[in-house]
Amino acid sequence: MRYIRPVTASSREWSTRHSVQAVARRTAALVNALSGEDPAPEAVADLLREHGETGSIDLSPSDVAEMRAAAVQLREVFAAAHVDAAASLLNRLLRQSPGTVRLTSHGGLTPWHPHLDSDDDAPWGEWFLASSCLGLMVLIWDRQRPPGGLCASPGCRNVYLTQGSGLPRRYCSRRCATRERVASHRRSRATRSVVRR
Repeated sequence: MRYIRPVTASSREWSTRHSVQAVARRTAALVNALSGEDPAPEAVADLLREHGETGSIDLSPSDVAEMRAAAVQLREVFAAAHVDAAASLLNRLLRQSPGTVRLTSHGGLTPWHPHLDSDDDAPWGEWFLASSCLGLMVLIWDRQRPPGGLCASPGCRNVYLTQGSGLPRRYCSRRCATRERVASHRRSRATRSVVRR
């Protein structure tokens, strides 16, 4: 069973929008984790658990390598500057999927939800790419803009999700935004002190 938690009494609160957001958050977190140094299978499994994966998560180094390859492709979608480019990249990835869109409840253990991978127990890399593409596709469809972006901080390579309306987001976290604001302030102070001399 992949990602969606088992059906419980509180499943009445489960919604498609919540599920899409959860998949998108998981996608961004995995893209960031898999883009760094070679992550250990245990670290990737822990991240999957943090994002709702249940049951045994037995990842091999080859599973992680396949997930890393998927992360590279998904990073391109986050890097797209315009909705047309993001949609085009996603369409290319969706055409590569070995499965067709289908609904599954994992034998009644979860609410019905779509899958694009070849089977409920598809390889981890295939599942990650397919489920991420579905989630990002719905975000583009719903919002008519790219699903996220790349952090503008020069020392950071993280992707982030665009959330809600308002000013465009530039940084993956408050920490990166604050670091860049402080650096900009220090540069302007240094420039002013040079000009005064």
